[in-house]
Amino acid sequence: MSSVTALQPKAASNTARMLRHLFSFPVALTFLLLPLTVFTIRSRFNDPDMWWHLKTGQVIWTTHTIPRVDLFSYTTNHHAWIPHEWLAQVIIYGAYQLGGYRGLMLFLCAASASLFVAGYGLCCLYSGNAKVSLFGALTIWFFATSGLAIRPQLIGYLLLITELFIIHFGSTRNRRWFLCLPVLFAVWVNCHGSFFLGIIIGCLLYACSFITLDRAGFLAFHWNRKARQTFGLALIFSAATLFVNPVGLHQVLYPVETLLSPKLTQIQEFRPLDMTSARGIGVTAVLACIFFLSISRYAILYWHELFLLGAGTWLALSHQRMVFVFGILAAPVVSRLLSSSWDRYEPERDLPIANAVLIFGSLLTAVAAFPSRALLLDQVRKNNPEGAVEYINTHHLAGHMLNEWVDGGYLIWAAPEHPVFVDGRGDVFKWAGVLDDFERWAMLESNPRELLDKYKIDFCLISRGSAMARVLPLLGWDAIYSDNLSVIFSRPQSDAATPRKSIAATRH
Repeated sequence: MSSVTALQPKAASNTARMLRHLFSFPVALTFLLLPLTVFTIRSRFNDPDMWWHLKTGQVIWTTHTIPRVDLFSYTTNHHAWIPHEWLAQVIIYGAYQLGGYRGLMLFLCAASASLFVAGYGLCCLYSGNAKVSLFGALTIWFFATSGLAIRPQLIGYLLLITELFIIHFGSTRNRRWFLCLPVLFAVWVNCHGSFFLGIIIGCLLYACSFITLDRAGFLAFHWNRKARQTFGLALIFSAATLFVNPVGLHQVLYPVETLLSPKLTQIQEFRPLDMTSARGIGVTAVLACIFFLSISRYAILYWHELFLLGAGTWLALSHQRMVFVFGILAAPVVSRLLSSSWDRYEPERDLPIANAVLIFGSLLTAVAAFPSRALLLDQVRKNNPEGAVEYINTHHLAGHMLNEWVDGGYLIWAAPEHPVFVDGRGDVFKWAGVLDDFERWAMLESNPRELLDKYKIDFCLISRGSAMARVLPLLGWDAIYSDNLSVIFSRPQSDAATPRKSIAATRH
């Protein structure tokens, strides 16, 4: 009886300790990221590329095969195409299967929140200061706003943070952590092309593990020999596991082929970063902060941090979409350099009740802010040619359709029986020459009739405010449908390039 009595205070003490950890200040800061995430993404449901990712996931889900050629357009003539993000696309479609549009939004919330929470945890681990690390998490959030959408890249960047976790644990705690890298890359290669960036980062850090340096504000120290050997072997096995995919060599080489292919300057996110934009100014501010802290000897910059910052900056300056990666690589460095600027978290001075109120308040706010199905439907209706698709289906329009880039993904999903002219898969259309033809046509840099005749276009679904919406009537094309977003023009019957099924001429 006395032994049981003695165990009771110990059990109570363990429970109290667990509750103090559960309602600690760092946990409360973590939960603050949840409502921030929901408020950031609640109006971002309708990304143009979401739809073709969703459709690809549906094809794989229902056919149990991964397509090797373009299935969605008629202009590429079934050009070879590898859906290298097939696993992430299946996950996205699985979310849709579970909950429709709200299931997709839940995926976006979960993936984004996981990314920010993981980023905060990485900054805490790297800097040792839970308070300053919130600034690191907000740095990731700020630059991530450039790419928060229902796309496979969210999974890819979450795996990037996971890689940084594993390398940090392996180099500072136990080298066995490195053995997780091959498993990570076996999943990563099937989710997103950023696995190639992960391999490069691993190789950079491995090279830095040989360097010893203490000069001019830069510090480097070589790793323990056994840790370095384990890391090197893990990288070799990681490279080998990249071939654990259902496609083979093309899956592994796809990111390289994309980098070496002609630049997709027609797409905004592939253009160089505008340094006068908010994110361009943010990159400059982060680099200036790091530079100032380094030269003032307020903090020392590690050699491997310099390499990571250099890689992240080059990527961000090259492509606007890669500013997301810059935030992930820069946040832990900034958090560490600023770690001594604010008192560290002291558990004995914690206020569990206040933290609990903050945690539950954050949860309730996040749940209340989660968008309703009606709001999601409204976003779809306002940003996509929903009315035009209904008209095409009810009036049984037939033949080759010309559509704008931004509408291609939605048309793939909502009107799969009508192959698209172009969509967000820029690479395959660039390889086939379609993208250049369309750009010259849309910018009025060529005779509009040339493209219309070359691709035997029967009807055009274009934006109401586009330049071609004013040009096509001058060419004799008939506006058979119009709403606040879109206009449908049909080729004059007397100008038909090839015999086609008749197109309805009812005006709306």
